[in-house]
Amino acid sequence: MEENNIRLTFPGMFNDTLRKFGKNDAYAFVGEEPKTYETVNREIGALMAFLEKTGIFPGDKVAILSLNMPNWAIAYFSITFMGAVVVPILPDFSNTEVANVLEHSGAKAIFISNSLLSRIEGFKSEDLKTTILIEDFSLIYSEKGSGKFDSAAIPIKKYKVEEEDLASIIYTSGTTGRSKGVMLTHKNISFNALKGRKIQWIDETDRFLSVLPLSHTYENTLGLILPMLCGSCVYYLRKPPTPSVLIPALSEIKPTMMLTVPLIIEKIFFNKVMPTFREKLILKLLYKIPLFRKKLNAAAGKKLLKTFGGELKFYGIGGAKLNKEVEKFLIEAKFPYAIGYGLTETAPLLAGSNPQEAVLESTGPAIEGVELIINNPDKKTGEGEIWARGQNVMKGYYKEPEMTKGGSYRGWLV
Repeated sequence: MEENNIRLTFPGMFNDTLRKFGKNDAYAFVGEEPKTYETVNREIGALMAFLEKTGIFPGDKVAILSLNMPNWAIAYFSITFMGAVVVPILPDFSNTEVANVLEHSGAKAIFISNSLLSRIEGFKSEDLKTTILIEDFSLIYSEKGSGKFDSAAIPIKKYKVEEEDLASIIYTSGTTGRSKGVMLTHKNISFNALKGRKIQWIDETDRFLSVLPLSHTYENTLGLILPMLCGSCVYYLRKPPTPSVLIPALSEIKPTMMLTVPLIIEKIFFNKVMPTFREKLILKLLYKIPLFRKKLNAAAGKKLLKTFGGELKFYGIGGAKLNKEVEKFLIEAKFPYAIGYGLTETAPLLAGSNPQEAVLESTGPAIEGVELIINNPDKKTGEGEIWARGQNVMKGYYKEPEMTKGGSYRGWLV
């Protein structure tokens, strides 16, 4: 799929995938039968019809506060296919943070998973008119009265979505202060996903195992939009990715693609790998000798790859800096890891490499179509603020346009 052949909108890309890979598996919980793209397409249309009945129009904001599941993707696409704006909310946000997002965004409706209902308990807003349980799309509350999701329904209206239309407002986790609403267009996110495929080839034979929140821009673009445009299948866990849940899932799915944060592989290294090299004195001594360390790490890498199902070809790491000792191990273990760098404000990928091109303590080069410079670098260290220009860079903050003229993110808003 090339961006010059299709419109850089979610419905445009999805329809292209539907035409090519309609009968391919699309989404599933681990251990359950996947839904095909044709099935997903019908459910998206039915949910669009349901949203019409609840009074959602193009431009309206609709929140998703949910754990990962196939219906998360269906809700996301239903909202954006009709020209409305999705507001994903991180599941670990507190009640106060959730309330702030709903208030600030002016969301008219919310999809919420059963386990997170307590996060909106007692919340009241003049804007929020509808609450929908995401597990089965049943109506919890609506000012328009009762109504049921009809899986056979089709939307009444035809919607034309443009590339520059606002697709999503993603609220940051507040690492630099109060959470801000980052406005991303269909083109911002679609362009970024397509360029991600330039780094690592992905096709309809690939299987993703999703372990990061879909409401985070990293998993959202590269773990939802990217596999969709490639016709790949994404599997979700019903429980948090603890070892007792993750290891059987890896064995069953045998994923070819995973997106993670450093903490996961660091825990595996320090809690599982390193202790085996310290069990016996001879191994402990040999591990200090570079030649033997490399051989021991290579052997450990084969076991680790087998633990991950044996077919993994891309293990993406982002969101924070990877421990140097762990990365050295991954290189010597020949584990297919890859580092990426980006920001919510850039939809999110700015730089990255595939496992064959990984270099110690490097994020890899800038992605195709993005210009990166270091503004006013320090004369001694070369360090400075990163400036970026590209079709994936957002134009401003929601209800805070002055942030594009200054403030902590000005370097990325060229």
